[in-house]
Amino acid sequence: MPRALPLIDTTAPVCCAPVAAGPMSDADALEVALRLRALADPTRVKIVSLLFGSATGEESPGELAAALGLTESTVSHHLTQLRKAGLVASERRGMNVFHRVRRESLQALCTALDPNCCS
Repeated sequence: MPRALPLIDTTAPVCCAPVAAGPMSDADALEVALRLRALADPTRVKIVSLLFGSATGEESPGELAAALGLTESTVSHHLTQLRKAGLVASERRGMNVFHRVRRESLQALCTALDPNCCS
């Protein structure tokens, strides 16, 4: 059975020296790995892509499920994993929940991987 990664708070954007800066500490490597792990699923990458491409910048699980051809519960599961990694934010309005990408978190992850990638 694979060893589970320890639980840490991943809701804040990753904040560490870039990978290219040299050897990382165990804690920094874990923070980056947990966020990359959340994106290591093709469905989650597609969800992030749909959220980025949304005209309003946010979508409900039902809208995402229809676009992906999946059940709403499957999409909700993936959104939960993205939210736990701090990559997606959710807001309840009445009976609906709307999700949006946390751009600052993805930008911080890009910068941690390569500080010159987005300049």
